[in-house]
Amino acid sequence: MCPPADEKGKAGQKPTEAPFTDLPSVPDFEAMAQNMGKLVEQAGKVTAAYLKPIERGEAKTGQADEASEMVKVLGRVAERWVSDPQKIIEAQGAITSDFLNLWSSTLKRLGGEQVEPVIAPEKRDARFADPEWNSHPVFDFVKQAYLLTTRWAEGMVEQADDLDPHTRDRARFYVKQIAGALSPSNFVATNPELLRETMAQNGENLVRGMKMLAEDIEAGGGELKIRQSDAGSFQIGVNIATTPGKVIYRNDIIELIQYAPATETVLKRPLLIVPPWINKFYILDLNADKSFIRWCVAQGLTVFCISWVNPDHRHALKDFESYMREGIFAALEAIEEITGEKQVSTIGYCVGGTLLGVTLAYMAAVKDKRIASATFFTTQVDFSHAGELSVFVDEDQIRAVEEQMAERGYLDGSRMSGAFNMLRPNDLIWSYAVNNYLKGKAPTAFDLLYWNSDSTRMPAANHSFYLRNCYLENKLSKGEMRVGGKLLDLKKVTIPIYNLATREDHIAPAKSVFLGSQTFGGPVDYVMAGSGHIAGVVNPPTKVKYQYWTGPKPEGVFEDWVKKTEEHPGSWWPHWLAWLEKQAPKRVKPRIPGEGPLPALEDAPGSYVKIKA
Repeated sequence: MCPPADEKGKAGQKPTEAPFTDLPSVPDFEAMAQNMGKLVEQAGKVTAAYLKPIERGEAKTGQADEASEMVKVLGRVAERWVSDPQKIIEAQGAITSDFLNLWSSTLKRLGGEQVEPVIAPEKRDARFADPEWNSHPVFDFVKQAYLLTTRWAEGMVEQADDLDPHTRDRARFYVKQIAGALSPSNFVATNPELLRETMAQNGENLVRGMKMLAEDIEAGGGELKIRQSDAGSFQIGVNIATTPGKVIYRNDIIELIQYAPATETVLKRPLLIVPPWINKFYILDLNADKSFIRWCVAQGLTVFCISWVNPDHRHALKDFESYMREGIFAALEAIEEITGEKQVSTIGYCVGGTLLGVTLAYMAAVKDKRIASATFFTTQVDFSHAGELSVFVDEDQIRAVEEQMAERGYLDGSRMSGAFNMLRPNDLIWSYAVNNYLKGKAPTAFDLLYWNSDSTRMPAANHSFYLRNCYLENKLSKGEMRVGGKLLDLKKVTIPIYNLATREDHIAPAKSVFLGSQTFGGPVDYVMAGSGHIAGVVNPPTKVKYQYWTGPKPEGVFEDWVKKTEEHPGSWWPHWLAWLEKQAPKRVKPRIPGEGPLPALEDAPGSYVKIKA
């Protein structure tokens, strides 16, 4: 409500605003009562879905250990403060002063005066986008009180004395989880948008949400598996992962897909893609517009891609060497049999790239020259500056994971997907919890989030090796890793390398990838793309999104290299293709999948990719 036009503020005074007087509409109490009854009924189904696996003895373990770890880490922070009473008094004084300022500001607003906020959320924080978070003094107070408390808690971690870096990183992580969970945007009573929705729908939104909550707990086997996309809108091989091709080889851990050519000639040298097994390969083949694989085929490349099995107890002993021999080496043998080519170009993505790096070092040790060049997508071979996942890695946590894996022979897919979601809790957990369970809205169809939720299991031996040798001990970059009886030395890898990092990557930070570039013994083109771990890689030229940077040889300090770079608009894909084609430009007639020595076993994308965790 605006003041009359003739009510001007006096000189030297701030303009005033009218006190907030809007009231929510009165709900239909009879309908509300009926919906509350339905809500209780659905809550019973939630409880039943949670208890069912416990009664059957099928409940998943690990949550209590995780909670215990959080208490232990935050307890160490508290110990540092308790040891210095003067610092505690200063910290208490700081938060008290902030709240006094906020209370004073709120009283002025209630009196009709315009005031600047004591604290404001970041512009990218979508939790407080509803106008009433700013226009309503009460909700504005709740929002700012939350932000002040969060900032204070984060400061307590940063200012705690004598914390080792790993403990401080973990404390930051746990504070972020707690702050995300306790946000006022997550509760009906403190979220103006949810209050309006609930009143307008007489609570029917909560009934729908509780029904979805029960379904998601049942789908998670007693654990909450938050739906992030409309899974019913996608079918692998029908409207996702649809690039034409054939499965031309299969063993216990891989299916090898050869994609059908789309050009009159193709580059003579084939391309082998080694995707991560933490998630599935079709991140590179989401749809026709965003498919890196389809784009490569359209440029005249003979593309082969590994599709890893979604392992179970039978694969418990499959380690990194197994994935090298039965994965990459088996694929190389099949490609040579099909094409007659003794050398291939390769791409490794994320942990698939780490395996490719291990394989290259092994091949250098045994003088195997079947791989002529390597491209790495957001890959770490030096883990000294590993990303945010390092908060999950220390001796105690690895031992706990190994104990869990020993029971089944694998790490359940929900553990890895949960870890990735926890890196961005507000975006990947709580926004969906609010939308699904409080607004009662089913998520929209989004191929990227469908892929993100299509989790995979990790074989016990493989995952243990990866955590210990890479994240914990960083043996590969130090020249201390042994695989197949060989001591691996990346300096002996002298083939050309295209090493792609992404600027905002929180899993394989650009700095970490830069340092990894310095471990190889041959020419390395280090390129940094805009955006993050997925969007920075899956960035087709037609979208004209983001940018990429090229620069000098990746030497010295990362920050100095960045200052010398040249920025290029759009996708890095054409730049990479020019690099690849320059090495082996000769073209030949296209190879048709299944018409060579190895018959087609089935159409792409095969069967392994359809196995659910």
